[in-house]
Amino acid sequence: MTNGAGPPNGRSVSYRDAGVDVEAGDRAVALMRQHVARATRPEVVGSLGGFAGLFALDVARYRRPLLASSTDGVGTKIAVARALDVHDTVGIDLVAMVVDDLVVCGAEPLFLLDYIACGSLEPGRIASIVSGIATGCEQAGCALVGGETAEHPGLMGIDDYDLAATGVGVVEADAVLGPELVRPGDVVVAMASSGLHSNGFSLVRHILFGPAVPDQPAGVSEAGRAALAGYEQVLGTTLGQALLTPTRIYARDCLAVIEAAEVHAFAHITGGGLAANLARVIPAGAVATVERSTWAPPALFGILAERGGVGEADMEATFNQGVGMVAIVAAADAETVVRTLEERGVPAWIAGQIEALPEGGEQDAGVARLVGAHR
Repeated sequence: MTNGAGPPNGRSVSYRDAGVDVEAGDRAVALMRQHVARATRPEVVGSLGGFAGLFALDVARYRRPLLASSTDGVGTKIAVARALDVHDTVGIDLVAMVVDDLVVCGAEPLFLLDYIACGSLEPGRIASIVSGIATGCEQAGCALVGGETAEHPGLMGIDDYDLAATGVGVVEADAVLGPELVRPGDVVVAMASSGLHSNGFSLVRHILFGPAVPDQPAGVSEAGRAALAGYEQVLGTTLGQALLTPTRIYARDCLAVIEAAEVHAFAHITGGGLAANLARVIPAGAVATVERSTWAPPALFGILAERGGVGEADMEATFNQGVGMVAIVAAADAETVVRTLEERGVPAWIAGQIEALPEGGEQDAGVARLVGAHR
């Protein structure tokens, strides 16, 4: 039963009137296809457009395969991408956040599915995001087997979007890495980050662009641009390029290290910083000591600390400070690990060691600490 009011203006209402453009979605899918085609593996079954992604795992290759899974997003780095109207790098960030968590347990990333939510679907922008996702999958050696693009008018602003992804990998049950393998005498090998990666951007934006204002789009004022322009000579690039430098993807490099050496654990340095993430793979009764003197954080971190008046403790609890991944390896293999990574183009160095806690120092969880001063 109706109230007899009839449609507005005497005409029927379409989905487009409600803010959802189905034709734009179709155009976006057409633009995506060329990018998705790059991100594949022989095990992928079917093509883009199905209701589910299919992957034929060759179980005969494994003795006892375990599937590993991880889900993550890019976070408020997207606000910077929107403010600078650059959208092809955050897709790489998205892949990195997922696959580099998978490889921490020793798993090879197999495939990934993405989810893009937006206020209004602009096909070119969506295709640009997906191009980055495809590039990230290529770098990680995994396939992009599907995903979802959802238009949410009224829930999100017209230029708003957010990203999430889920990845699946595989590892032999007897080859899983983690704190159970770590022991006193092991060495901590640090791998350089490519920059900020995808963590701490709420603080970055607060420092550089001012406090977030609810219901207002992120942006950079003219005064803000002028104040920040002087940093470009120090950075060797524009500030925008430095902020949006995509997260380094370590997955294939870590797998190469596993093949070359005795690896006991990896730690992906994301939110919480180096000490907090390293502590997650240290067993109870042990401590990882990392020497700050073994590296100098890139200039961008110093700029953030200076401009924001951020103390060392807060910097280290928020940002990676130049270390994006850590390997804990047998002491005899430490130099081999560094050499393997360097040959693959990943700057790496011996940064510390694992020690037993002194008598009476037993704890329920492992400990990681940074000591000394940076170069």
